[in-house]
Amino acid sequence: MQAIVVSTPGDSSVLVLRNSVPKPAPSASQLLVKVASFGLNRMDISQRNGAYPAPAGAPQDILGVEFAGTVEAVGGSGSAGNEEEEEEEEEEEQKKDKWATGDRVFGLIYGGAYAEYVVVDKQVAMRIPDNISFAVAASLPEVWFTAFQALKLNCDIKKGDNVLIHAGASGVGSAAVQLAKAFGAKNVIVTVGSDEKKEYCQGLGATHAFNYKTQDWPKEVESATDGKGVDVLVDFVGATHWNGNLASLALDGRMVMLAFLSGPVIKESNIASILRKRLTIRGSTLRSRDLPYIRDLKNQVEENVFIPWFNGTKTLCSVIDREFSWHNIQEAHRYLESNASMGKIIVNVD
Repeated sequence: MQAIVVSTPGDSSVLVLRNSVPKPAPSASQLLVKVASFGLNRMDISQRNGAYPAPAGAPQDILGVEFAGTVEAVGGSGSAGNEEEEEEEEEEEQKKDKWATGDRVFGLIYGGAYAEYVVVDKQVAMRIPDNISFAVAASLPEVWFTAFQALKLNCDIKKGDNVLIHAGASGVGSAAVQLAKAFGAKNVIVTVGSDEKKEYCQGLGATHAFNYKTQDWPKEVESATDGKGVDVLVDFVGATHWNGNLASLALDGRMVMLAFLSGPVIKESNIASILRKRLTIRGSTLRSRDLPYIRDLKNQVEENVFIPWFNGTKTLCSVIDREFSWHNIQEAHRYLESNASMGKIIVNVD
């Protein structure tokens, strides 16, 4: 099969489309999917640079954790017995799994999505409704799973909470703004790096948006919450925002750290407010979670987000900033690294 591989750790120039990559074979618990589109994520850059190895069992040289495509084969058809028995076993297996060749599917995997074919766990795979394109479907798993996990599972968001989301115009930030609003947050506050991104986030439902480059965002957060601070804080930035985060959290505030884009080392900080405010600070990742956790998370997100969204009872949207051909994968990575995007970057297998 064809796949984009990392020829050696380095910048975007190391991404190469190759024609003779072994095609994955599905186990009894997996589907083989012909990929139509896949999403880009920050972790792809880290893995490409050699700083973020894929989990055991996932391809180390093929990036990508989210995809959309068509079922090519359903694993578990059996390898013994005559042809008629095998066909009967395959028919029964497909009935049990409710998956069949030709089904439109999207999902989250541990790696290998930059390829013509992927395998995905049957219980993690999700159907694509007829009114959703492959590109939109590919934009959903990583960011909406991460946003739901951060707000609901890590920070136990409640109706009436004040919420602060850093990197509000990112893929996860865009999803988190909408989810916080859907969960009944009183104020949904974001920080971003440009005035254009402020307008973008307010269009998604943010009540307040602050440019961290030109505004004193901790003071702005204090003003926006009438001095109370935020109950829930989702941070991707790390070092440069740490002290501001401590100042912005309310009594019994909950913060989850998903990344540290500005670095992991804090040179000086007064941590007394952690005790004084009874703060809860957690770190969280998604890719390192085991399969039972991912299956359970998928069920929660599908039930509470995707199904209501797709059937029209919940108003949410996926924002795709730009689409690329996979022949232009180097350009796509450079665009991701430019920090200019608002929403998701999607690559189409053409």
